[in-house]
Amino acid sequence: MLGFFLTTLVTALSLLVVDLVVPGANLATFPAAIVAALAIGLVNGTIKPVLSTLSMPVNFLTLGAFSLVVNGICFWLASLLVPGFSVYGWLGFLLGPVVLSFTSTLLNGYFAEKGYGQSLGTTSKTAIEGDK
Repeated sequence: MLGFFLTTLVTALSLLVVDLVVPGANLATFPAAIVAALAIGLVNGTIKPVLSTLSMPVNFLTLGAFSLVVNGICFWLASLLVPGFSVYGWLGFLLGPVVLSFTSTLLNGYFAEKGYGQSLGTTSKTAIEGDK
């Protein structure tokens, strides 16, 4: 549960960075960013595998560059589901998912370094060995 919450929070924070950096991607409020993060997760989990499979021949011919278009389509579809989140223009369509991915990777690395990415069900090595 903590992992789901942190992933959603990191994606929402990354969307706020996308809003600041990318012209063509707009967020109205932070709650809209949280809902948009959930919508992006939903679209990436359901629609993106189908689009990736269907576009495999084109992706092969373009040496993987068409995956940017698939990511843009998923980003745009998520914006259709969320009021207060809009994507327009080619720059928002293509650059928005790239900035989102880059920022999300950086924030996930930060939280993992701080130890927040560990699940609550695991025990640490010092807890197993005891305080020596």
